[in-house]
Amino acid sequence: MNDWVRAKVVGKHTWAEGLYSLQFEAPIADYIAGQYVKIALDIEGERVGRPYSLVNAPQDRPLEIYFNEVPQGPLTPPLSALDLGDEVWMTARASGIFTLDTVKSADDLWLFATGTGLGVYLSILRTRDPWERFKRVFLVHGVRLSADLAYAETLNNIATQYGERFTYLPAVSREHCSGTLAGRITDLLEDGQLETRLGATIDPATSHVMLCGNSAMIKDAKIFLEARGLARHSRHTPGHYTTEQYH
Repeated sequence: MNDWVRAKVVGKHTWAEGLYSLQFEAPIADYIAGQYVKIALDIEGERVGRPYSLVNAPQDRPLEIYFNEVPQGPLTPPLSALDLGDEVWMTARASGIFTLDTVKSADDLWLFATGTGLGVYLSILRTRDPWERFKRVFLVHGVRLSADLAYAETLNNIATQYGERFTYLPAVSREHCSGTLAGRITDLLEDGQLETRLGATIDPATSHVMLCGNSAMIKDAKIFLEARGLARHSRHTPGHYTTEQYH
């Protein structure tokens, strides 16, 4: 059973149509970058909750989530309609193992995200862990339209701080946009464009890969990675790639 606490909305940003971030004040326990909380509203006598990765680093406040509105969904339409000062329910403790604490150090850390899967990496990248344990970090963010690319200021700040050790590469699948790759992440992996563009190779001897986003991307990426000799990571069996998906 979840232990719920009240969380007050203290910030809201609309990135594009149906794409939001919300910031909260809430008394939750300490957590590890990469973990998630459940957010809930009481709707027609029922508490409806869903998991959302935390975007802020554990040492920072307010707490922040990044999500897209599902028009026919039970939770995200009322969630996106919240105003400053409104309250939601939040789990008192964060959960999840999509973290770096059991991952072995390597030369390269590859972070693949689709859509709002970007958020969890912003939390991880604003801690010391990836920069103390990996020489280079590649963040690849796949979206349908360039309007869905978010958090540019945060990404620029990370790039400024870590220079050539950090590379951010957006991939846009439904329109051509300057400075991005055109296509789906998994197609760009299969045809070699992605590694060529980044000047690096995904290899089990030098790489750890994290996957967060839609289930189709994760499924296809796993096939690609395992064909390269990468094994799935777990706390009990260290491997070369880690996955996160909520559906």
